[in-house]
Amino acid sequence: MHIVDFLWDFILIFLFIAYFMILINIVTDLFSDHDLSGGAKALWIILLIVTWWLGALIYLIVRGGGMAKRRQAMIAAAQKQQEDYIRNVAGTSHTDEIAKANDLLKSGAISQAEFTALKKKILAGK
Repeated sequence: MHIVDFLWDFILIFLFIAYFMILINIVTDLFSDHDLSGGAKALWIILLIVTWWLGALIYLIVRGGGMAKRRQAMIAAAQKQQEDYIRNVAGTSHTDEIAKANDLLKSGAISQAEFTALKKKILAGK
């Protein structure tokens, strides 16, 4: 009978941890959504506290589709910030890169067609 108790406790602990992981994701999504008013956020928090798993289930059903979109937008914004920071710290601007390519053209290392293609690539930000 002890192994059954152990397995049951193990399952309950697993479900408890899974619930808290879902709850953390929901609260993070809730407070990162700038379109939702403060009163609506407070009502969702009250629902999550009072109804436990039922509130989480309702939230996932009602607002689950938008969670992924908001997460993707947040990741894209963070990625753009990181790229801008790296570009800023690296200190190379588009004009510096075009000037280097122009030097290569003048030295004969690249042709006019290669210079034009490189210039388009630099100005496109790639």
